[in-house]
Amino acid sequence: MPQPDWVAAGLRLALYVDLALLFGLPLFCIYALHRGERASRFAMRCQALVLGCAVAGIVLSLGALVVMARAMTGVSDYAALQGHVFAMIVTGTDFGVAWSVRLVALLLCVLACISWRSWRRRPGAHFAALAALAGSGGMALATLAWGGHGAMHEGAMRYVHLSADVAHLLAAGAWVGALAAFVLLSLARPASDQAAVALLSRTSNGFARVGTIIVATLLLTGVLNYWFIVGPVLPDLTPMSYGGLLAAKLALFVAMLGLAAANRFRLSPRLALAVQAGEYRVATLALRRSLLLEACAAALVMALVAMLGMLSPAPM
Repeated sequence: MPQPDWVAAGLRLALYVDLALLFGLPLFCIYALHRGERASRFAMRCQALVLGCAVAGIVLSLGALVVMARAMTGVSDYAALQGHVFAMIVTGTDFGVAWSVRLVALLLCVLACISWRSWRRRPGAHFAALAALAGSGGMALATLAWGGHGAMHEGAMRYVHLSADVAHLLAAGAWVGALAAFVLLSLARPASDQAAVALLSRTSNGFARVGTIIVATLLLTGVLNYWFIVGPVLPDLTPMSYGGLLAAKLALFVAMLGLAAANRFRLSPRLALAVQAGEYRVATLALRRSLLLEACAAALVMALVAMLGMLSPAPM
């Protein structure tokens, strides 16, 4: 069985994480923060992180183009690649179209971040900037669907599969962005940043409705994608096969659901009571540990997704 190209897989993983944060963080600030909180220190940290993700996304996308050019030409040395190969990929392939759309979306994110500070005294400026960032970030994240199995069909089936892939990516990005936001808030020092702890308590307790929509979308689109890719059969479950990696991904997803349930029904309510009592250090640390475990599981899931997109579900 052929093994994945680890350079390409690493780039795919970096792009998944980077673009998920680029979309998920500003989206979190839109639905979780109140109007006045969108100008808070936490929101400014998110803005700085999003700007870094946008710049990193441009660099990673350029790297992905180089790796794709090498794979298409079969050359052994990157220095042997010529300019006309890149022009052919960008103008003559679906990957190139998606890559161009992603680059435009990333540049729009950079412009929105740079303009944010000049807009901040205008009414509704923070919401407008966040909406621009979430929209552009979502567009950039959606383009990754054209680099996976979603583009393998023809006709109407191709667009149905791509739509399911895009919805799956956006739901995953929303979850990753929320996790990142909760981790950032939980890392604040309780003694010196009580506002962050209070915000963590309120937003983590209020995440239930959005979290339910995210999980439902992931489950529905995951089932659709499995049907499109594998069909009504069980794949080979040996290690490093498509089926084996898919099983590992599902196990990690179930673990994430368990951690999310513990956060929702035990740790977040515990933190809310602790905030009311004024003794919230222990409760904050407990929630932080759970969030960090969930974030690690999410990173492993995305690593598996990066590899799955490069493997054939059919045994070789």
